[in-house]
Amino acid sequence: MKVDKHLFRALAQFWNPAYNCFTLGKVDLVPTVEEYMALLRCAKIQVDKVYSRAVNPPTILKKLMNITWMSEQWVTTRIKQKGDNKCISWRNLKDVVLTHPDTKKRVDAFALSIYGLVIFPKALVHVDEVVTDLSLNVCRKSGEGRFIRCAQLLLVWFHSHFWKVDKVSYRVFSKNYSPLNEVVATPKRDDISMEKWMAILQSLQEEDVEWRAPWLLPDEILYRCGDFDWVPLLGIW
Repeated sequence: MKVDKHLFRALAQFWNPAYNCFTLGKVDLVPTVEEYMALLRCAKIQVDKVYSRAVNPPTILKKLMNITWMSEQWVTTRIKQKGDNKCISWRNLKDVVLTHPDTKKRVDAFALSIYGLVIFPKALVHVDEVVTDLSLNVCRKSGEGRFIRCAQLLLVWFHSHFWKVDKVSYRVFSKNYSPLNEVVATPKRDDISMEKWMAILQSLQEEDVEWRAPWLLPDEILYRCGDFDWVPLLGIW
């Protein structure tokens, strides 16, 4: 799925760090763990999985350098201690999103921010060291340090909430249904500038939003993810 860099840069302007959500016109909305799990078709309870910690994991310095391609000096001066863990602020990652010369790295920095500020928030307005572990665990092994599907997932989430549908297809109840395949097959414009996207997002009204993605079926509700109590929830329908 092609990543719309203009849309991503516009979305970054509407992130509200005080409430950990996107404030778009009169609408506040945020991706949730349940939505990402539905997109990836992950079971919520995986009793047959065993998790272990690496013996010699890379430092947060090396991890952030690998993800952002910023210099060691740049990363070192921006790492902060919050409680027991080290982290980097959203303000610093936002600078990477808006100014990095490599478009792919801008998208990666924004994806890392979504993981740390929305999916697994721990330190207010900061991305925790633990989240960089998660991010690197889903990187390609080629050494390039690119996220797999994270940016694309955010795009699917966005299009699913802001393109209203009259009725839900019966296919969403099929075990073989994939919302990712359906979104990829849906034609979209790719010639909209960042300025145009910002104007669109600023003018959003409640009636423009699909509050529950059409592919998200009622199921168990997650109230905790690992040691993270504060997981953004969709609510109960």
